[in-house]
Amino acid sequence: MRITNATPADLDLLLTFRKEAAGWISKLGSDQWSRPYPANRLLATIEAGTVFMLRDGECTAGTITLTPEAEEGLWSAEELDEPSMFINKLTVARGYAGRNLGGVLLDWAGDRAYRAGAKWLRLDAWTTNTRLQRYYLDQGFQHVRTVLEGSAVNGGPRVSGWLAQRPTRPAEHDLSDETPAPEPLRA
Repeated sequence: MRITNATPADLDLLLTFRKEAAGWISKLGSDQWSRPYPANRLLATIEAGTVFMLRDGECTAGTITLTPEAEEGLWSAEELDEPSMFINKLTVARGYAGRNLGGVLLDWAGDRAYRAGAKWLRLDAWTTNTRLQRYYLDQGFQHVRTVLEGSAVNGGPRVSGWLAQRPTRPAEHDLSDETPAPEPLRA
């Protein structure tokens, strides 16, 4: 399998991935991703070069977003002073479930973050999705805290404020990485 940057041509596929994931998550009892994601926001992240695709021949097996930008209001000033990269929108196509591709993508992201000079790979997960939280703990992340207030979108309760991190590190994986080398983080 190979990992590539997403292109604007991947937008519809990524939106479909999200709908597919939301349907699966709903069957597990979570309301995560129940609201459609704005296509223009997703396109902006694609154009920023922060969305990556896991390709299996002509099929797309998964996707991950990796960015040096933290969502506002989640991490403390002291934490933001530490070089970090942030993951979100990790999604594996249901036809590829059960193969630990999410873990492979997390390892790839941790390696890429390490090569960019980050100390931490961080994420925020759905506050009520305990299965997802357990998944990240099983992937070596440590829970930092849960932020329940201060949604940047509507000022109401935050739905994605379960914060976790793990140290970045070089990783061995079988992916053919077709992405450009990561840019060093700004000090």
